[in-house]
Amino acid sequence: MKEYTYITLREKPEIKNKAAEWFNQKWGVPTEAYLECIEEYLSGKTENGWYICLDGDKIIGGMGIIDNDFHDRKDLAPNVCAVYTEEEYRCQGVAGKLLDLACRDMAEKGIDTLYLVTDHESFYERYGWEFYCYAQGDGEDHKTRLLIHKQK
Repeated sequence: MKEYTYITLREKPEIKNKAAEWFNQKWGVPTEAYLECIEEYLSGKTENGWYICLDGDKIIGGMGIIDNDFHDRKDLAPNVCAVYTEEEYRCQGVAGKLLDLACRDMAEKGIDTLYLVTDHESFYERYGWEFYCYAQGDGEDHKTRLLIHKQK
């Protein structure tokens, strides 16, 4: 299996604009919104990190951590968000390694509990996530599964 590079954006801040544009293309959230969160992380205003997987210079996977991922459980923070792996790179463990990197990174900063909203069934459970409750997504008519991960 091919080796990829897994980084925090603090390790390679020069790709912040490229990363923000990549996340925008995947999720439709404005590039400026991603850039604002990334800048807060890079400047040290927050420890909510941004994690990237690279194949050479190409971004093939990524995810971030924000206080709330657009749901009604504002008390459950921080949240993993924008998890995405390019289709041709799926089923190679990219998302799992990004999740592991994020969980370990946040635990090193004293944040050992993370949350995640998802419609996926069983995917995140493979990586130690557990169902916690349902949350109402902003502007959505149905509740979404909200998972929890506690670093050991």
